[in-house]
Amino acid sequence: MKLISWNVNGLRAVLGKGFLESFRQLDADVFCLQETKCQPGQAELQPEGYEVYWNSAEKKGYSGTAVLTRIHPLQVRCGIGVDEFDHEGRVLALEFADFWLVTVYTPNSQDGLARLPWRMRWEDAFLAYLKELEAVKPVVFCGDLNVAHQEIDIKNPQSNRRNAGFTDEERGKMTRLLESGFIDTFRCFHPDEAGAYSWWSYRFHAREKNAGWRIDYFIVSESLRGRLVSASIHQEIYGSDHCPVELVIAP
Repeated sequence: MKLISWNVNGLRAVLGKGFLESFRQLDADVFCLQETKCQPGQAELQPEGYEVYWNSAEKKGYSGTAVLTRIHPLQVRCGIGVDEFDHEGRVLALEFADFWLVTVYTPNSQDGLARLPWRMRWEDAFLAYLKELEAVKPVVFCGDLNVAHQEIDIKNPQSNRRNAGFTDEERGKMTRLLESGFIDTFRCFHPDEAGAYSWWSYRFHAREKNAGWRIDYFIVSESLRGRLVSASIHQEIYGSDHCPVELVIAP
């Protein structure tokens, strides 16, 4: 099974930048989107052979997630069941026969780390939610986690040390999550690969210079390790300030 995750930074915008061509080229069984920034019906997106599910933010033009799948899910769940966090369309979960698939758009701590305390509460609540799902069956979750976990995951670690997405607090929460029984699939296959980024600022020709961050992930329950086939980053695909990331798992 081939899975793709992509923060499109506005679905309506990326539809005008070759999204459907990239979608067909990637040819995934399940395609997870973050930062859709639209409500159902605001974007024309119903590719043949796919079911489409949405979790949109209450605030229009903000946040939001969606999943396109060739495989009919057993059930679909929006949000994590915590009112404080469930108004921005950040989590969408589909239950399949032998695992849960969760797409997530983790909150950004924002300039000046204004939202860092809220982000820390989110991290605890989201991990508790994942473990609740995992008590039923293994979990595959993906999306823009808004954190570069290790120094290898960012071009300029020293100058970004206290910037949103590379604080000790955010990185520590990521470490805690992985230590609780989850695998960063890209690092499973590419433990020492540098320059493997998934997001670049629109400023300073960052993508042209590959001055980026790896903040988009596929993470899976430890029990799925034996089914992992490959994990990759599609830096050749444009349209957003993020590029798609991929996971292939065996039946």
